[in-house]
Amino acid sequence: MNATALHPRTGESSTVLVVDDTAANRFALSAVLSRAGHVVVPVASAGEALLELDVRLRAGCLPDLALVDVGLPDLSGFELCRRVKALPSLAGIPVVHFSARPSGSVDRCQGLDAGGEAYLTVPAEPEEIRAVVRAALRGARELTAAQNQFTRLTLLSEAVVEVQGARCLAELAAAAADAADRLTGHPAAVFVLGGESDVHCGLSRHAAQTGLPRGRDEERAAVLIRRVLCAPGGIRSTVLPGSLWPAAYVGPGDVRLVLARSRDGLSVCLVTPVRADAAGRIGPLAVQLARATVLAAEPLLRYEQERHVALTLQRSFLPAQLPRMPGLQVAFRYEPASQQAEIGGDFYAALPTPAGVLAGIGDVVGHSLDAATVMVEIRHALRAYSIEDPRPARLVDRIDRMLQHYHPDTTATLCLILVDPDTGRVQVANAGHIPPLILPERGEPYYAAAAGPLLGLGLPHPRPAELVLAPGDRLLMVTDGLIETRGTDLAVSMEQLRGAAAVAPAGPDALCDTLMSCFGQDRADDIALLALRVSPGVSPTA
Repeated sequence: MNATALHPRTGESSTVLVVDDTAANRFALSAVLSRAGHVVVPVASAGEALLELDVRLRAGCLPDLALVDVGLPDLSGFELCRRVKALPSLAGIPVVHFSARPSGSVDRCQGLDAGGEAYLTVPAEPEEIRAVVRAALRGARELTAAQNQFTRLTLLSEAVVEVQGARCLAELAAAAADAADRLTGHPAAVFVLGGESDVHCGLSRHAAQTGLPRGRDEERAAVLIRRVLCAPGGIRSTVLPGSLWPAAYVGPGDVRLVLARSRDGLSVCLVTPVRADAAGRIGPLAVQLARATVLAAEPLLRYEQERHVALTLQRSFLPAQLPRMPGLQVAFRYEPASQQAEIGGDFYAALPTPAGVLAGIGDVVGHSLDAATVMVEIRHALRAYSIEDPRPARLVDRIDRMLQHYHPDTTATLCLILVDPDTGRVQVANAGHIPPLILPERGEPYYAAAAGPLLGLGLPHPRPAELVLAPGDRLLMVTDGLIETRGTDLAVSMEQLRGAAAVAPAGPDALCDTLMSCFGQDRADDIALLALRVSPGVSPTA
């Protein structure tokens, strides 16, 4: 008994379309191929062949090879081959031409030029027919495998770009899960494990359709993953029975876990159904995807740790409440940047001094833990220097020298005001910051005419501006994170701020809340506001 000829992609019997207008030839070829284990589909003309191919294309069961007579009654076999090869959906079907008439080099060349894979002269020995068919199927199988591998490698390279573009660990897990889904054609889940309780899970779109995890599913999954973790710096692939793994993630059945672990102990686990890689071709690509994901996760984890430290530092040194200021109503708001944005160096202060209330707001240039630590130093310097001399111009000069001495590569913006609540007199020193917005109780809002170079450059600063606040007047200071928008001129944003503040309620707290609701949503930078109002009962002197 002859061995069964197998389908080049699925391992099932190969299907051969035999196109010949002579019934005896169709029967003879069908007999030879059937004995070799092929499934034969005989048709009598090119028209019938095209109709059969169309039906099978719609059904998703195209033949694996076409054996085509050159001398068909409606179209030549060469023309039929050209039409088949011209359609992308059919072009992968190998075509073997055959003819009962003696063939020369011209006929064979014509068949190859039409797109055929081989040319056979009949009658021929059965073994020769079977050998030609086997060779054509083998070539198609190798081409299909190469094309599939190229497609998978393309998907892998696209996936690596996507995971490297993730801005946080949760986004990374989701991107890697979607990439694994596209790579395997099956639902996928990805877990990123940091510390003992730090777990980020991403589900592919297909996985999300299988049902959402419930209750302690994530905890149960994390425990299972930690039990099979590989050594630091290693990678491992293992199979878990479906009875152990929560079915909500990738559906019922056994699952394959591909684990990659960094040398720092950060772990990434790709989870797919075992059936997703029945042919064993996806496994190496999943390993590469897991490796790329854990490499992308390492800097994100370090960033999140640094961000946590910086936020803790900011929150511990920025005052949670301001001291009571007789004669003034003072309010502030501080909002860190969104989770995906880097931490900044925004700060604010309001300090009672013998000469009046010293208030300030500023921003260390840069987004990092370094910016946050320099912010703390500036606040401490401001508090210390103001005890000796609270004049804004003097303080700006001293902090400028401090930065040049201890942080020569760092610059910062700073706006300082000194308010005498008894007289309403205000001194304003501005170093590269948005000037204060004055909101008179009667009259149009305006920005104080106060400007100067950044701190840290060693450039001379102009004399401070002076103005007088009447009872009920308000003064607002903000960092640019509140209003700055990419692609919009800052002067335009400042006008928008002026318009919104003009119609806000009178109280400093209500003013801050109004501006945060107008401008403070999903900002990519830290936001700080400080607003003060001269109490209506105060009677400033000229």
